[in-house]
Amino acid sequence: MPDIVLTVLAIMLLLVLVSLLMPLAGRLAVPHTMLLAGLGMGIGIGALALGEAAGFEMAGDVPRVLREFGLSAEAILLIFLPPLLFTAGLTIDVRLLFDEVAAVLLLAVVAVGVCTAVVGGALLAASDFGVLACCLLGVIAASTDPAAVVGVFRDIGAPRRLSILVEGESLFNDAAAIAIFSILLDMLIGDRAASPLYGVLRFVVDFLGGVAVGYVLARLTCWLLPRLREARVAEITLSLALAYISYIVAEDVLDVSGVVAVVAAALTFAVYGRTRLAPGTWETLVQTWHQLEFWANSLIFVFAAMLASGALPNARLSDLGLLGVLVMAAMVARALVLYGLLPWLSLMRLAQPVGNRYKAVITWGGLRGAVTLTLALAISENPLVSSEIQHFVVTLATGFVLFTLFVSAPTLRPLLRLLDLGRLSVTELALRDRVMTLSRDAIREQVEAISKDYGLSPELAAEIAPAAPASGEPAATADDGVASPELGGLSKEDRLRAGLLTLVNREKELYLQHFSSRTISGRMVPLLVATADRLVDRVKTAGEEGYREGFRRAMLLSRSFRAALWAHRRLGWSGPLAQRLADRFETLLITQLVLRELAQFNRRSIRPLLGDETSKVLGRLVSTRLELVEDALDAVELQYPNYTAALSARYLARAALRLEGAEYRRQFEESLIGREVYADLTDDLRRRRLAIERRPPLDLGLNLMEMIASVPLFAKLDQAGLVAVARQLRPYLAMPNERILAKGEYGNAMYFLSSGMVEVKTPRGPVRLGRGDFFGEIALLTGNPRNADVVALGYCHLLVLDSRDFRRLMRTNTAIRSEIESVAEGRLEAVAGAPES
Repeated sequence: MPDIVLTVLAIMLLLVLVSLLMPLAGRLAVPHTMLLAGLGMGIGIGALALGEAAGFEMAGDVPRVLREFGLSAEAILLIFLPPLLFTAGLTIDVRLLFDEVAAVLLLAVVAVGVCTAVVGGALLAASDFGVLACCLLGVIAASTDPAAVVGVFRDIGAPRRLSILVEGESLFNDAAAIAIFSILLDMLIGDRAASPLYGVLRFVVDFLGGVAVGYVLARLTCWLLPRLREARVAEITLSLALAYISYIVAEDVLDVSGVVAVVAAALTFAVYGRTRLAPGTWETLVQTWHQLEFWANSLIFVFAAMLASGALPNARLSDLGLLGVLVMAAMVARALVLYGLLPWLSLMRLAQPVGNRYKAVITWGGLRGAVTLTLALAISENPLVSSEIQHFVVTLATGFVLFTLFVSAPTLRPLLRLLDLGRLSVTELALRDRVMTLSRDAIREQVEAISKDYGLSPELAAEIAPAAPASGEPAATADDGVASPELGGLSKEDRLRAGLLTLVNREKELYLQHFSSRTISGRMVPLLVATADRLVDRVKTAGEEGYREGFRRAMLLSRSFRAALWAHRRLGWSGPLAQRLADRFETLLITQLVLRELAQFNRRSIRPLLGDETSKVLGRLVSTRLELVEDALDAVELQYPNYTAALSARYLARAALRLEGAEYRRQFEESLIGREVYADLTDDLRRRRLAIERRPPLDLGLNLMEMIASVPLFAKLDQAGLVAVARQLRPYLAMPNERILAKGEYGNAMYFLSSGMVEVKTPRGPVRLGRGDFFGEIALLTGNPRNADVVALGYCHLLVLDSRDFRRLMRTNTAIRSEIESVAEGRLEAVAGAPES
């Protein structure tokens, strides 16, 4: 049989085997990668013996072809690594990842260095190999596979941020490990340019260069997506090309980190690409990438384990002792980072605290996978590395991977039980019992109604329908045999926490439902979902207070908004600020819509489950949050009423198109219209939907000449005077509740109100100033510090005149000088006559 036929047959049979292993892994409650490693090792070790056995020539050809497939370590990384990395970056919550960026970089980059140093030092002391060979093995052992720990965290309902930590660590520590591995390998084989300083500089260049390549290529891809006219298969194909092109351009063209480039491309595509696709396309794209990830992960593991299995027959007894040193050193290095360095980030408020029990799970669950095996294979394939070092690295790396897969992975869930993390809480058990009771009551009524409609006997319905629990029936028990109490026995805090978790999870579902029905744009969905995820974590850790703190923080200006505001005030750029303000208004509008739906959900679904008292507290919390959102919306609407009306009309138009589409679909399904008519109607609907997808632009109203004309003080100036004043003034947008001036600070400018209102907190009480008024002049006239705080009561358009231009204006325009001095004199007299506080 030709080799090409055997090769295709072998790969297809391999895919059959890895597919059959998946349900087996679920039944055995072990990671799928553990069985994949066993399969690869079995093929590698058994290929020759099976091929030589009489009567098994054909059966021996298949494993022989797989074993001799000819894939090098470099080829394995090129073919299989981009899908693994791109899928991980595509499915991680980018905004939550950036919330934990300090902790992720600690685990991903610093931890690789710590593992390299600790493992290298331990092996240097325990073996006869040099420092470079020992450190090389240390960096190979640093690459982690998060699948098992993430799966466990999801099963036990751990805070979402812990899964983000582990997933983010895996995303970036592969990049760090591969980059440091390349540097150490250059030093080991005697590259004269390699040195510690060279290594640090090269790592920085590799990392930042990879980020730049991935970001630029992803933004280019996102720019192309709308031009494909919603051709779903083409859009998904473009994302596949992005992953491989990013890796190749970075690695082989620009000589920077291809791994970082793929990760950066995936994260960028996750943020910007989703808004360029129809809702259904994004879900299909993610499912496609999960399929690619499954194939890539399965094949890379089997091939790497199969090739690495050649090291096992040559293992020596002394290797077993060195393997024990490697395992202990790797665990110590991981513990040093989690227990020694991570708390410092919490003290510096760069990361939220992680409980010691979860740290123990992350430490023990640091499984190693295909990247570790592939890097070890790269050593065995390098002719410039001595055979002794090749044996040392490949044997210990293979043994270490097998230890994590066959010892750490199977004992992960027993560790959870030991740490009391893997069981339902008393609250969860009580809620489960309550849900079961309510569900059985509802189902029994429905079964009785169906029985009546079909003319069946009531006795049969009573027999089939689930029975309600008897009044004396004991509640379900936890794993340790402790009976859960009735729901009425739960504390108020437990009920409230359960209700808040239900409420926030429902909030997240509503955002996704509105996106799927096209009521809201994809641009805002990731931000809103990330907000809901943060609320879930805060409720889990701090209950009601965490929820209050979470929604208050969600109302604060984002980092990107503050950056746009800085660019406006320092550089005069208004475009980014207009974009961020429009984002904020749209976010508030969607949140208002969902909060009103949550209030109904609370009355309809949570009250029967948790009781009136808990429902009332939840209702008050939702009302408080809704008031904050409505106040923020009112501030925008007061300053930008036309934009408010345009955006609201856009949402109504979206809803109308959704209803129209549903009506067309109903008539088609009921055969009232034919396929051709339905296609024509939906095509027209698509064109109209595309027409309203583009959000109306927000005009900040910061036209300098129009703002000057709105200030009465400048109304009498001629054209030349207006032009002269315009050169000295600059527009300024103040945010609601922003303190524009602070009492006691040095005065370096005065302000003219073009629109909006501010409050001056004087000793005689607050004074409000509106359009045409000015403030801040007294400090410039007297040279004394500011004598009052000035706070914006809403969005305010201000004209700023700095101290140097103020003095020039006062010299050149006597009318304006007289007016300013007159107002300032009156204000000084008012301050002087005020009683001391």
